[in-house]
Amino acid sequence: MDRAEKREFVADLNEVFKGSASVVVAHYSGLSVAQMNDLRSKMRGAGGTVKVAKNRLAKIALQGTESEGMSDLFSGQTLIAYSDDPVTAPKIVVDFAKTNAQLVVLGGAMGATTLDADGITALASLPSLDELRAKLVGMINTPATRIAQITTAPAGAVARVIGAYARKDEAA
Repeated sequence: MDRAEKREFVADLNEVFKGSASVVVAHYSGLSVAQMNDLRSKMRGAGGTVKVAKNRLAKIALQGTESEGMSDLFSGQTLIAYSDDPVTAPKIVVDFAKTNAQLVVLGGAMGATTLDADGITALASLPSLDELRAKLVGMINTPATRIAQITTAPAGAVARVIGAYARKDEAA
């Protein structure tokens, strides 16, 4: 990388740190290219991104952001995973780390809050925004469905009584 490319990389990474809801930092030493591509595709499919970051450039990019407290995490072969949804990146990385021991979660940040590995794991266990929205819609729909059932129940009961009398008259 020449100086112009480094400046552009730092500027892009700075925007990532400022704009992402959550950032996860992990060691990836020992992962094969196929495994890294698998992680990237899973993250992309969920709406996040995985980047291998040069530690020195990442520390420079962190300066002046809310996430500056996580600069200690950048040592060794590190990658960053980030997303606009605060739960997506941690969830994908933690799930991937369960099946690939070479991926070691170091920590990360959610806004101004610096998280350790346990904090990232706890964040990954929360439901995503889409899951929360689905639950909320289900909770809103349930009372409407029950009201519809209650209002149609008397008509159904009357129909069953009339049907029973009709069958009784046919039998007689």
